[in-house]
Amino acid sequence: MADTSRVAGPAASVADRSWLNWLGVAPFLLFALLFLILPTSLLLVGAFQDAQGHFTLQNMRNLFQENILNAYWLSIQISAASAFFGGIIGVLMAWAAIQGRLPGWIRPTLMTFSGVASNFAGVPLAFAFLATLGRMGLVTVLARDYLDFDLYGTGFSILSFTGLTLTYLYFQIPLMVLIISPAIEGLRKEWREACDSLGGSSFHYWRYIGLPVLWPSIMGSTLLLFANAFGAIATAYALTGSSLNIITIQLYAQIRGDVLHDPNLGYALAMGMVIITGLSNAGYIWLRSRSERGRK
Repeated sequence: MADTSRVAGPAASVADRSWLNWLGVAPFLLFALLFLILPTSLLLVGAFQDAQGHFTLQNMRNLFQENILNAYWLSIQISAASAFFGGIIGVLMAWAAIQGRLPGWIRPTLMTFSGVASNFAGVPLAFAFLATLGRMGLVTVLARDYLDFDLYGTGFSILSFTGLTLTYLYFQIPLMVLIISPAIEGLRKEWREACDSLGGSSFHYWRYIGLPVLWPSIMGSTLLLFANAFGAIATAYALTGSSLNIITIQLYAQIRGDVLHDPNLGYALAMGMVIITGLSNAGYIWLRSRSERGRK
Protein backbone atom coordinates (compact mmCIF):
# COMPACT_ATOMS: atom_id res chain seq x y z
CA MET A 1 0.00 0.00 0.00
CA ALA A 2 2.81 2.35 0.85
CA ASP A 3 4.52 1.65 -2.45
CA THR A 4 1.27 2.33 -4.32
CA SER A 5 0.77 5.67 -2.62
CA ARG A 6 4.32 6.67 -3.40
CA VAL A 7 3.74 5.88 -7.08
CA ALA A 8 0.36 7.60 -7.16
CA GLY A 9 1.67 10.71 -5.46
CA PRO A 10 4.21 11.74 -8.18
CA ALA A 11 1.72 10.80 -10.92
CA ALA A 12 -0.90 13.05 -9.37
CA SER A 13 1.58 15.92 -9.06
CA VAL A 14 2.57 15.54 -12.70
CA ALA A 15 -1.10 15.68 -13.70
CA ASP A 16 -1.56 18.82 -11.67
CA ARG A 17 1.41 20.46 -13.34
CA SER A 18 0.06 19.53 -16.78
CA TRP A 19 -3.09 21.50 -16.03
CA LEU A 20 -0.90 24.47 -15.10
CA ASN A 21 0.90 24.14 -18.44
CA TRP A 22 -2.41 24.19 -20.32
CA LEU A 23 -3.44 27.21 -18.26
CA GLY A 24 -0.33 29.01 -19.51
CA VAL A 25 -1.26 28.57 -23.17
CA ALA A 26 -4.97 29.24 -22.59
CA PRO A 27 -4.71 32.94 -23.62
CA PHE A 28 -3.15 31.93 -26.94
CA LEU A 29 -5.80 29.29 -27.58
CA LEU A 30 -8.55 31.76 -26.73
CA PHE A 31 -7.02 34.38 -29.02
CA ALA A 32 -6.73 31.84 -31.87
CA LEU A 33 -10.35 30.77 -31.34
CA LEU A 34 -11.78 34.31 -31.32
CA PHE A 35 -9.66 35.92 -34.03
CA LEU A 36 -8.72 33.03 -36.33
CA ILE A 37 -10.92 29.95 -36.08
CA LEU A 38 -14.32 31.59 -35.58
CA PRO A 39 -13.85 34.31 -38.25
CA THR A 40 -12.61 31.74 -40.75
CA SER A 41 -15.60 29.53 -39.98
CA LEU A 42 -17.96 32.47 -40.52
CA LEU A 43 -16.26 33.23 -43.84
CA LEU A 44 -16.66 29.62 -44.92
CA VAL A 45 -20.36 29.61 -44.08
CA GLY A 46 -21.02 33.05 -45.61
CA ALA A 47 -19.25 32.13 -48.84
CA PHE A 48 -21.96 29.54 -49.51
CA GLN A 49 -24.96 31.72 -48.61
CA ASP A 50 -26.94 34.36 -50.43
CA ALA A 51 -28.30 37.60 -48.96
CA GLN A 52 -31.28 35.70 -47.50
CA GLY A 53 -29.08 33.07 -45.85
CA HIS A 54 -29.92 30.29 -48.31
CA PHE A 55 -27.29 27.84 -49.53
CA THR A 56 -25.80 28.74 -52.93
CA LEU A 57 -22.76 28.11 -55.08
CA GLN A 58 -23.15 31.35 -57.00
CA ASN A 59 -20.57 33.18 -54.88
CA MET A 60 -17.94 30.61 -55.75
CA ARG A 61 -18.89 30.80 -59.43
CA ASN A 62 -18.52 34.57 -59.31
CA LEU A 63 -14.88 34.16 -58.32
CA PHE A 64 -14.20 33.19 -61.93
CA GLN A 65 -15.37 36.52 -63.30
CA GLU A 66 -12.69 38.23 -65.36
CA ASN A 67 -12.30 41.28 -63.09
CA ILE A 68 -11.96 39.10 -59.98
CA LEU A 69 -9.44 36.76 -61.62
CA ASN A 70 -7.45 39.80 -62.76
CA ALA A 71 -7.54 41.16 -59.21
CA TYR A 72 -6.19 37.89 -57.82
CA TRP A 73 -3.51 37.75 -60.50
CA LEU A 74 -2.40 41.35 -59.90
CA SER A 75 -2.21 40.74 -56.15
CA ILE A 76 -0.15 37.61 -56.74
CA GLN A 77 2.23 39.52 -59.03
CA ILE A 78 2.73 42.38 -56.56
CA SER A 79 3.17 39.97 -53.64
CA ALA A 80 5.63 37.82 -55.58
CA ALA A 81 7.67 40.83 -56.74
CA SER A 82 7.90 42.36 -53.26
CA ALA A 83 8.71 38.94 -51.74
CA PHE A 84 11.40 38.23 -54.34
CA PHE A 85 13.23 41.54 -54.11
CA GLY A 86 12.60 41.84 -50.38
CA GLY A 87 14.01 38.36 -49.87
CA ILE A 88 17.19 38.99 -51.87
CA ILE A 89 17.92 42.37 -50.30
CA GLY A 90 17.00 41.14 -46.81
CA VAL A 91 19.32 38.13 -47.03
CA LEU A 92 22.24 40.27 -48.22
CA MET A 93 21.68 42.83 -45.47
CA ALA A 94 21.41 40.16 -42.77
CA TRP A 95 24.51 38.38 -44.02
CA ALA A 96 26.51 41.63 -44.13
CA ALA A 97 25.45 42.54 -40.59
CA ILE A 98 26.06 39.10 -39.08
CA GLN A 99 29.03 37.66 -40.95
CA GLY A 100 30.40 40.70 -42.75
CA ARG A 101 33.34 42.64 -41.39
CA LEU A 102 31.33 45.66 -40.38
CA PRO A 103 31.53 47.79 -37.21
CA GLY A 104 29.90 46.17 -34.20
CA TRP A 105 27.16 48.78 -33.90
CA ILE A 106 25.72 47.93 -37.33
CA ARG A 107 24.07 44.68 -36.32
CA PRO A 108 22.04 45.86 -33.27
CA THR A 109 21.09 49.04 -35.13
CA LEU A 110 19.86 47.06 -38.14
CA MET A 111 17.90 44.64 -35.96
CA THR A 112 16.27 47.47 -34.01
CA PHE A 113 15.33 49.30 -37.19
CA SER A 114 14.01 46.09 -38.76
CA GLY A 115 11.81 45.41 -35.75
CA VAL A 116 10.23 48.86 -36.10
CA ALA A 117 10.05 49.08 -39.90
CA SER A 118 8.55 45.60 -40.34
CA ASN A 119 5.47 46.81 -38.44
CA PHE A 120 5.28 50.23 -40.09
CA ALA A 121 2.46 49.99 -42.62
CA GLY A 122 -0.99 51.30 -43.39
CA VAL A 123 -1.86 54.99 -43.73
CA PRO A 124 1.40 56.34 -42.19
CA LEU A 125 3.53 54.36 -44.65
CA ALA A 126 1.38 55.41 -47.60
CA PHE A 127 1.64 59.07 -46.58
CA ALA A 128 5.42 58.76 -46.12
CA PHE A 129 5.88 57.44 -49.67
CA LEU A 130 3.52 60.00 -51.15
CA ALA A 131 5.48 62.75 -49.39
CA THR A 132 8.75 61.25 -50.64
CA LEU A 133 8.07 59.84 -54.11
CA GLY A 134 4.72 61.39 -55.02
CA ARG A 135 4.39 63.75 -57.95
CA MET A 136 5.26 66.64 -55.60
CA GLY A 137 7.25 64.53 -53.15
CA LEU A 138 10.55 65.61 -51.65
CA VAL A 139 12.78 63.28 -53.67
CA THR A 140 10.82 63.94 -56.86
CA VAL A 141 11.15 67.71 -56.51
CA LEU A 142 14.84 67.62 -55.52
CA ALA A 143 15.70 65.35 -58.44
CA ARG A 144 13.83 67.65 -60.83
CA ASP A 145 15.27 70.93 -59.53
CA TYR A 146 18.87 69.95 -58.80
CA LEU A 147 19.56 66.93 -61.01
CA ASP A 148 17.31 67.88 -63.92
CA PHE A 149 15.74 64.43 -63.69
CA ASP A 150 11.99 64.07 -64.08
CA LEU A 151 11.08 60.87 -62.28
CA TYR A 152 7.51 60.88 -63.56
CA GLY A 153 8.75 61.61 -67.06
CA THR A 154 10.17 58.08 -67.11
CA GLY A 155 6.68 56.63 -66.68
CA PHE A 156 7.04 55.97 -62.95
CA SER A 157 4.03 56.53 -60.71
CA ILE A 158 3.68 55.85 -57.01
CA LEU A 159 0.11 54.75 -57.74
CA SER A 160 1.23 51.99 -60.11
CA PHE A 161 2.35 48.37 -59.82
CA THR A 162 5.95 49.52 -59.40
CA GLY A 163 5.05 52.17 -56.84
CA LEU A 164 3.04 49.79 -54.65
CA THR A 165 5.73 47.10 -54.87
CA LEU A 166 8.36 49.65 -53.84
CA THR A 167 6.20 50.71 -50.91
CA TYR A 168 5.76 47.11 -49.78
CA LEU A 169 9.53 46.65 -49.83
CA TYR A 170 9.77 49.08 -46.92
CA PHE A 171 8.36 46.46 -44.55
CA GLN A 172 9.24 43.35 -46.54
CA ILE A 173 13.01 43.86 -46.37
CA PRO A 174 13.15 44.36 -42.57
CA LEU A 175 10.85 41.39 -42.06
CA MET A 176 13.20 39.22 -44.12
CA VAL A 177 16.16 40.43 -42.07
CA LEU A 178 14.44 39.38 -38.84
CA ILE A 179 13.33 35.98 -40.17
CA ILE A 180 16.55 34.92 -41.90
CA SER A 181 19.01 36.17 -39.27
CA PRO A 182 18.72 33.07 -37.02
CA ALA A 183 19.39 30.82 -40.01
CA ILE A 184 22.52 32.79 -40.95
CA GLU A 185 23.67 32.70 -37.33
CA GLY A 186 23.30 28.92 -37.47
CA LEU A 187 26.10 28.62 -40.06
CA ARG A 188 28.90 27.14 -38.00
CA LYS A 189 32.42 28.51 -38.25
CA GLU A 190 33.72 24.95 -38.31
CA TRP A 191 32.11 24.43 -41.71
CA ARG A 192 33.98 27.37 -43.22
CA GLU A 193 37.22 26.30 -41.55
CA ALA A 194 36.84 22.77 -42.88
CA CYS A 195 36.23 24.11 -46.38
CA ASP A 196 39.32 26.34 -46.16
CA SER A 197 41.49 23.51 -44.82
CA LEU A 198 40.50 21.35 -47.78
CA GLY A 199 41.52 24.07 -50.22
CA GLY A 200 38.04 25.35 -50.97
CA SER A 201 37.35 28.97 -51.88
CA SER A 202 34.48 31.23 -50.86
CA PHE A 203 32.64 30.15 -53.99
CA HIS A 204 32.99 26.49 -53.03
CA TYR A 205 31.80 27.20 -49.48
CA TRP A 206 28.62 28.97 -50.61
CA ARG A 207 28.02 26.59 -53.53
CA TYR A 208 28.32 23.34 -51.59
CA ILE A 209 27.72 24.31 -47.94
CA GLY A 210 26.27 27.76 -47.26
CA LEU A 211 23.48 27.99 -49.84
CA PRO A 212 22.33 24.34 -49.55
CA VAL A 213 21.95 24.84 -45.79
CA LEU A 214 20.24 28.23 -46.10
CA TRP A 215 18.11 27.44 -49.13
CA PRO A 216 15.08 25.99 -47.29
CA SER A 217 15.10 28.93 -44.86
CA ILE A 218 15.37 31.46 -47.68
CA MET A 219 12.55 29.87 -49.68
CA GLY A 220 10.34 29.50 -46.62
CA SER A 221 10.93 33.09 -45.56
CA THR A 222 10.13 34.28 -49.08
CA LEU A 223 6.82 32.43 -48.96
CA LEU A 224 6.07 34.14 -45.66
CA LEU A 225 6.81 37.51 -47.26
CA PHE A 226 4.44 36.61 -50.10
CA ALA A 227 1.63 35.85 -47.64
CA ASN A 228 2.40 39.04 -45.72
CA ALA A 229 2.06 41.19 -48.85
CA PHE A 230 -0.92 39.30 -50.26
CA GLY A 231 -3.05 40.10 -47.22
CA ALA A 232 -2.06 43.78 -46.94
CA ILE A 233 -4.92 46.21 -47.54
CA ALA A 234 -4.43 49.38 -45.49
CA THR A 235 -1.25 50.47 -47.27
CA ALA A 236 -2.60 49.69 -50.75
CA TYR A 237 -5.96 51.37 -50.13
CA ALA A 238 -4.43 54.50 -48.56
CA LEU A 239 -1.81 54.78 -51.33
CA THR A 240 -3.72 53.92 -54.50
CA GLY A 241 -7.40 54.06 -53.55
CA SER A 242 -9.20 52.18 -56.31
CA SER A 243 -6.68 52.86 -59.07
CA LEU A 244 -5.21 49.37 -58.72
CA ASN A 245 -7.55 46.40 -59.00
CA ILE A 246 -6.02 44.16 -56.34
CA ILE A 247 -8.03 41.56 -54.49
CA THR A 248 -7.91 43.20 -51.06
CA ILE A 249 -9.44 46.40 -52.45
CA GLN A 250 -12.05 44.30 -54.28
CA LEU A 251 -12.84 42.60 -50.99
CA TYR A 252 -13.17 45.93 -49.18
CA ALA A 253 -15.49 47.21 -51.92
CA GLN A 254 -17.77 44.18 -51.57
CA ILE A 255 -17.94 44.31 -47.78
CA ARG A 256 -18.03 48.07 -47.13
CA GLY A 257 -18.57 49.73 -50.52
CA ASP A 258 -21.69 51.56 -51.65
CA VAL A 259 -21.52 50.44 -55.30
CA LEU A 260 -20.12 46.90 -55.21
CA HIS A 261 -21.89 45.78 -52.06
CA ASP A 262 -22.24 42.01 -51.86
CA PRO A 263 -20.97 40.76 -48.47
CA ASN A 264 -21.37 37.09 -49.36
CA LEU A 265 -19.24 37.53 -52.47
CA GLY A 266 -16.77 39.30 -50.19
CA TYR A 267 -16.73 36.21 -47.96
CA ALA A 268 -15.95 34.08 -51.02
CA LEU A 269 -13.15 36.46 -52.00
CA ALA A 270 -11.77 36.22 -48.48
CA MET A 271 -11.91 32.42 -48.60
CA GLY A 272 -9.87 32.48 -51.78
CA MET A 273 -7.31 34.66 -50.04
CA VAL A 274 -7.28 32.33 -47.03
CA ILE A 275 -6.54 29.37 -49.30
CA ILE A 276 -3.66 31.15 -51.06
CA THR A 277 -2.08 32.49 -47.86
CA GLY A 278 -2.66 29.14 -46.16
CA LEU A 279 -0.74 27.34 -48.88
CA SER A 280 2.09 29.88 -48.54
CA ASN A 281 2.23 29.43 -44.77
CA ALA A 282 2.09 25.66 -45.11
CA GLY A 283 5.05 25.80 -47.48
CA TYR A 284 6.91 28.00 -45.01
CA ILE A 285 6.28 25.58 -42.13
CA TRP A 286 7.37 22.57 -44.22
CA LEU A 287 10.55 24.28 -45.42
CA ARG A 288 11.34 25.49 -41.91
CA SER A 289 11.04 22.01 -40.46
CA ARG A 290 13.22 20.69 -43.27
CA SER A 291 15.81 23.36 -42.53
CA GLU A 292 15.83 22.48 -38.82
CA ARG A 293 16.28 18.79 -39.59
CA GLY A 294 19.19 19.62 -41.89
CA ARG A 295 21.08 21.34 -39.08
CA LYS A 296 20.78 18.46 -36.61
